[in-house]
Amino acid sequence: MRADRASIVRSLTTPIIDPATTFVMLARLLSTDELIVVGDALVGWLNWCTPAELAAAVRRHRGSRGIRRARAALAEIRPGARSPGETRLRLALVRRGLPQPELNHDVIVDGRWVACVDLAYPNARVAIEYESDLHRTDPVTFRKDLSRGENLKDVDWWLVRATSEDVGLLADGFARRIRRLLATGTAGRHDTRSRDPVATFS
Repeated sequence: MRADRASIVRSLTTPIIDPATTFVMLARLLSTDELIVVGDALVGWLNWCTPAELAAAVRRHRGSRGIRRARAALAEIRPGARSPGETRLRLALVRRGLPQPELNHDVIVDGRWVACVDLAYPNARVAIEYESDLHRTDPVTFRKDLSRGENLKDVDWWLVRATSEDVGLLADGFARRIRRLLATGTAGRHDTRSRDPVATFS
């Protein structure tokens, strides 16, 4: 790495290469999707740099090894992700032809905040949560997940839970499921049963 193309910043007392330049350097080692995960983290939950700073670093290092991969990753980086799992889930969906979801979307109905969800398609009222092992093993997180699902159901939103398998071996089937929900959600109400309580329970 040419010294005149890198900026030095400090972590406490340790001098290190700035995050945007580090992103370019990692392009020599990582796949495009892995680099997108890094970029999403840098401009998202880590908040160590901006998309504009990443773009400037890629321009500054033109001709460097891996720079084409860095450009390809840069085109798909999106602010808003809060975990690597969320990024991988987003990529699994868009790679299979689904539209870009909203990231960490606040569901607000009639002026009332209902929930914040990892990925969302608001027009179809479809929310997707990526469930890591923490969601299963931490009691507080588990209770919050249950409450979030019930609150979304009350306002006619679907909540779909995704695991690591849904972004790997089962990604094709998961994407087909989301596509069906989007088609149904944009066409009308999710629940097509009669709202007449007498008819419902007869």
